Amino acid sequence: MKRQKSLGFSLLRNFKHSLNGLIEVTKNETPMKAELLALIVGSAILIVWDIPFVYRAILFISLLLPIFAELINSAIERVVDLITSDYHELAKAAKDAGSAIVFLSLVITGLIWAVTIWFFCFSA
Repeated sequence: MKRQKSLGFSLLRNFKHSLNGLIEVTKNETPMKAELLALIVGSAILIVWDIPFVYRAILFISLLLPIFAELINSAIERVVDLITSDYHELAKAAKDAGSAIVFLSLVITGLIWAVTIWFFCFSA
C-alpha cells in the first residue's frame, strides 16, 4: 500500500500520530506502564517535597528519560520485527542496543534521585 504525501504541515495531524504512538507503546509494552507509574509517583513526591524549583525540575526531567528511552527501544524493536522474523545477529544487536538505552536511562535517573536525596536528607 502506497501512502499519499500530505500537502503541507499539520500540527494537529502530527500530534495525533504522536499520541497514537504513545498509546500503542503503552498498551503493548509492560515496562512503559511501569515507567509511567514511576512518573506519576515521582511527580507526586515532587509536589509534596519541599526542595527548590530547580531541583524539582531536574528530578522531573530525569523521570522522563526512561519514557523517552522506552519509546526509542520500542521503535527499534518494531522496525527490526518488520524487516525480519528470522534470527539474525544484527537484529539481536539492534534490539540489545535499544534495551541498553532503557537500562542506562534508568541508571541515570536512579543516580540523579539518589544524589539529590542524599544531598537534601544527609548533608549538613
